[in-house]
Amino acid sequence: MAQSFCNCLMHCVWSTKGRRNLIPPELQKRLLPYLGGIARDNGMKALVVGGISNHVHSLVSLPSTMAVAKAVQLVKGGSSKWVHDTFPDYRDFEWQAGYGAFSIGAAQVDRTIKYIQNQEEHHRGRSFEEEFLEILKVHGVEYDARYIWD
Repeated sequence: MAQSFCNCLMHCVWSTKGRRNLIPPELQKRLLPYLGGIARDNGMKALVVGGISNHVHSLVSLPSTMAVAKAVQLVKGGSSKWVHDTFPDYRDFEWQAGYGAFSIGAAQVDRTIKYIQNQEEHHRGRSFEEEFLEILKVHGVEYDARYIWD
């Protein structure tokens, strides 16, 4: 029997619609673990999920049969539905349409996990917009500034 092996590590990042502060600490405590649960329920391995009031980061290992776009769609769509169904006070909650997904090597796992776990401290010094543009630069992603923010 032939076997396939895959460790497709993706650092995924997305914000709330308009980068509004729609994820207060009491929602973060429930939402971040829920994002990891959606990933696991769909065959991904969530190594870490973190974020602050206006965006989230996740480091996931995707199965060989799943496209990045499908993985992000499952997590964003499932979590948005859950927030609306579970927390009627958060009816304005909405994710941005886009996302960033960046492959990393196994040697970068520990560093990426620490980065995601320290989002609160990290954002004392810079905004999500500054952080995201830096991630794009580090990964060599070209973009048109007119279309980056939805």
